[in-house]
Amino acid sequence: MIKKPIAISLSPNTEKQDISLAAKMLFSPGQWLKGEKIKELESSFKDYFKVKYAVSFNSGRSAEYALLKAMDLKKNDEVLIQAFTCVVVPNPILWLKAKPIYVDFEKDTLNMSPRDLKKKITSKSKIVVVQHTFGKPAKMDEIKKIAKDKKLLLIEDCAHSLGAKYKNKKLGTDGEAAFFSFGRDKIISSVFGGMAITNNDRIGKKLLEIQKSLSFPSRFWVGQQLFHPLAFEIILPLYNLFSLGKLLLVVFQKLNLLSRAVSGEEKMSRQPRNYPRKLANAQATLALSQFHRLAKFNQKRKEIGEIYRQELKGIKTLKPVSGEIFMRYTILSKQAKAMINEAKKKGILLGDWYQNIVDPQGVNFEKAGYSWGSCPVAEEIASQVVNLPTYPRMGEKEARRVINLVKAFLKKNV
Repeated sequence: MIKKPIAISLSPNTEKQDISLAAKMLFSPGQWLKGEKIKELESSFKDYFKVKYAVSFNSGRSAEYALLKAMDLKKNDEVLIQAFTCVVVPNPILWLKAKPIYVDFEKDTLNMSPRDLKKKITSKSKIVVVQHTFGKPAKMDEIKKIAKDKKLLLIEDCAHSLGAKYKNKKLGTDGEAAFFSFGRDKIISSVFGGMAITNNDRIGKKLLEIQKSLSFPSRFWVGQQLFHPLAFEIILPLYNLFSLGKLLLVVFQKLNLLSRAVSGEEKMSRQPRNYPRKLANAQATLALSQFHRLAKFNQKRKEIGEIYRQELKGIKTLKPVSGEIFMRYTILSKQAKAMINEAKKKGILLGDWYQNIVDPQGVNFEKAGYSWGSCPVAEEIASQVVNLPTYPRMGEKEARRVINLVKAFLKKNV
């Protein structure tokens, strides 16, 4: 029997029931767009976060876009975001003709620096978007106070942190609003999908109006997302077998049977026609199934993270933060790329989020609004980042394989 490689991405959450559900939905096209699972997922989020409004969209970037629009973001307004992020975060700001202002991060957490945030605020600043990187809470008390003092609206970017807490309070409930992603390698996954939550009536009502005005994604696009978990059930076991899996991945993408996490248009900060759209019932079905397993998923991530923490003492890892859930466990190495390449040869696919200040590789920094030199700490540290996997299907045996590889690499490459 061919074993799947240890892989940090490529649908890491997918379990047998997800495969079965995706296959069932794929052959039920009448349930792809409209259906009861959309409202059921929104209600589940409202109950979980105890908020008045939970409004779904077809992606996290669509949810962010809708929130910015609901907050009346105008042309040339400034939105403060963190450097060391994905291009899909600044893009909705740019699509609304506003300006992203990048804030440096702190070395210990890879989260927004309150000190640099203060420096970057101007008379044009309107909104702060706080990212909780890899499920590690940002310093919300300090950031919230700065936002309040400067009369800025505060959005929490919880794409990495569904279920994490800050001072025993769920992330996503400290600002005016928050958004979540159900991307292919997020905490829960429907390949694409997103949610915006708020307790603010003005923002919530506008979110509902925006959602109502949108159309569903195309049936072809929804079909791509349903095919994704099925495809990777074939691709992953073959990934390192004479590179058959890699070849299949390329073929499926060339045939446009699989969507890409970030399109070429987005790397140029152009707005693809797929965003923003409503969340399709098929996506909601996949997301809801995993949402019901959220506690189990995050408990496993914490367990794997604790094994790494104990075994990698003395190695340059990030300082643990109370309440984190380790969507990815990050270590720092000046030979990060070499470590990732070495691991790949041994069937272990480590992560490289984010080795670019605005990821992924190929992003046009100028179009994304980033000026080189504006966030020196992030620029220094980004090239050292290596993500270790913590996905729910992973066991202690796999974690120790990763640990042994990291130790052996560092011993050989001191």
